[in-house]
Amino acid sequence: MSIIEIINSRRTIKKFKSDPVNMEQISKWLEAGTMAPNHKMTEPWEVYVVGPETREKLNHKANFFNAPVVLAILSKHGATQIETEENVIATACFVQNFNLAAWEEGVGTFWSSMGGAQKNREILGVQDGYDVIGVFGVGYPEEISEPKERTPIQDKIQHLS
Repeated sequence: MSIIEIINSRRTIKKFKSDPVNMEQISKWLEAGTMAPNHKMTEPWEVYVVGPETREKLNHKANFFNAPVVLAILSKHGATQIETEENVIATACFVQNFNLAAWEEGVGTFWSSMGGAQKNREILGVQDGYDVIGVFGVGYPEEISEPKERTPIQDKIQHLS
């Protein structure tokens, strides 16, 4: 598949097969994530592999749709507010690289924002100075949804003089 085909076909997965995902593959996709642009090479991302006990304590309403692997991805605060914001953006790019690399090999993700809640930060053991960008179910899709309609990009472009 071309990168455009990968981007256009990627979906959020809400039903996973029980098939295990090899951690070596996941590491390869996370390594692809590190190629994300990040201002001043801050490399602000941190990745937690969430084990069964922590996963149970998180008590996600759908148990991450039974994904065989759950990851929490964090972004380290910067020295300034602007650097912190840049780090969050860079970490989102890291996540997208990871998602696309996994999707190319038939593995999907579900992105939950639940990690930002104080209770869940405590369960995950997140230290001050980090933002939780998301908690992700990772696995082989049982079902792949149809794409949702998007606003044409022409409606979002403004030409400045």
